[in-house]
Parts: sequence; structure tokens; C-alpha cells
Amino acid sequence: MSPAYASRVLRALYLAIGLACTGLGILGAVLPVLPTTPFLLISVWAFSKSSVRLERWLLEHKRFGPRVVAWRSHRVIPLAAKLAAWGSMIASLTLMIVTGRSVLVIAIAASVMAIGATYVASKPSKPPPPPPSADVPG
Repeated sequence: MSPAYASRVLRALYLAIGLACTGLGILGAVLPVLPTTPFLLISVWAFSKSSVRLERWLLEHKRFGPRVVAWRSHRVIPLAAKLAAWGSMIASLTLMIVTGRSVLVIAIAASVMAIGATYVASKPSKPPPPPPSADVPG
């Protein structure tokens, strides 16, 4: 396989991932059980490797762009998204306990969720304020 062919195949794969995740992200905007932002973050990453035009479209999108840009610039996870993530983790763990999963499975799941919850908590909820203007009256 020539390097040029491999590059085209890889680019097509990234494009397919980006398009699929964009579709899932858009579905997540209307379906409460499907997340939006994680799929859009994967989309913009895949588009950055396959299509500058689609990457720019997603970053400049009126509804989805600001969250993706905030993540890319400052690793921001909005408070509403944090609460949804933590609530989903608690609900999943509760469901596992209520349905009688084994203690080992619950312990593993709780450990993984604790790592995820800690990661989410470690990220800012808002971008930092802009620096003060350098204009000096005079």
C-alpha cells in the first residue's frame, strides 16, 4: 500500500468518524439519553485530521460551537454538563445495585465512575475572565 493511498484511507476514516459523531451529537441535542458535547468533541478532533472546512463549520456553529471552542481553549465543562454527568453516574450505579449486580462489578464500576467524576470536577465550569485592557488613558 502506497503512503498516498494510506493517507487517503486514513483521512476518509477520520471524516467518517467525524460525520458519525456529529450525527450522534445532533441526536443528543434532542434525545435526553444521549450526550451531545462528547460526540461533538470527537467530531472536531476527527475533522481536524480530515476536513478543515467541517472543523471550521463545527467551531463556528451557532449552537454547538461555543461549547467546543470553550473546551478546546480552556478545557471548560459547563456546570449543567457536570451535573448531568454526575447524575448519570449516580443513576447507573444505583441501577446496578438495585438489579443485584455482583459486588465486584459494582466496585469496578464505582471506581471507574469515581475517576470520571474527579476528572469532570477538576475542569473549570466557565472560561477565565479576559485580561484587563492594556489601554492606558493619556
